[in-house]
Amino acid sequence: MKKIGADKPKLQELGRIDDRISFLYLEHAVVNRQDSAIKVEDSTGIIYIPVAIIGVLLLGPGVDVTHRAMELIGDSGAAVLWVGEHGVRQYAHGRALGHSSKLLELQAKLVSNTRTRIAVARKMYQKRFPTEDVSQLTMQELRGKEGSRIRRVYREWSKKTGVEWTRREYNHDNFESSTPINKALTEAHQALYGLCYSVVAALGASPGLGFIHTGHDLAFIYDFADLYKAEFSIPTAFEVVAAYGDDNIADRTRWAMRDKIRDSKLIVKMVADLKDLLGDDDTRNADIINLWDDKEGLQKFGVQYHEFGDDDS
Repeated sequence: MKKIGADKPKLQELGRIDDRISFLYLEHAVVNRQDSAIKVEDSTGIIYIPVAIIGVLLLGPGVDVTHRAMELIGDSGAAVLWVGEHGVRQYAHGRALGHSSKLLELQAKLVSNTRTRIAVARKMYQKRFPTEDVSQLTMQELRGKEGSRIRRVYREWSKKTGVEWTRREYNHDNFESSTPINKALTEAHQALYGLCYSVVAALGASPGLGFIHTGHDLAFIYDFADLYKAEFSIPTAFEVVAAYGDDNIADRTRWAMRDKIRDSKLIVKMVADLKDLLGDDDTRNADIINLWDDKEGLQKFGVQYHEFGDDDS
């Protein structure tokens, strides 16, 4: 049988997550495969995208994607999220780059113990208050401190840009009912969530095992994204509204976030932050599978073991 398309790339041949561009949002388009690129066709024409350089692909309403395209995307290690209009809902996701469970096991161990869970949560807050010591604060005190910080950030950017600010509010079911700044914030935060998801999944951690947020399959994504909102999504939203008002706010905000993420090399920082939070400095053993033993430790996978005393000779 004749083989169609390029060979599946080896894991070592794929671009590292911190070398990839952040995200690509598509809607009302047909996505197919052309050799080692995805072919995207919509009402404006056709473009070809080397999918191995993408961190996360956000598929919005009206997207038809072929099996061959998904095969290439999966082989290339790009995260895939099926989202609602303007990215305000996530419906499903696909497997990403990481094959190792090392970071996942570290995360599960940390989140399952109250002492270590609080320690990781405090480390997350410490990254937001680098000049203060938060090591002795309770979770209630940390939440209050963070709430005050975010309210202050909103006020500062409102004053700096001249965009009126009252409060954060949005309607999942009616994006257009919000004020321009709230619509921009929703778009900017959703882009940030998608990027956080791609990094977390690519390195093999769990989106659902949160340390601060809990009870949701994206709890850790919300934890992780909160590290960057004050520096990335909030300023971007205010700047876009100040420059364009309510004109094409969704697209303009996504474009601005993409540029800011690229120029700041945020993905590189995210990778370093994630490893620091979970206490891992090496995730290279991506293809190693072992068998667990409570007495003998890790045992080789792919070996036919025998009962004691069993002799096939």
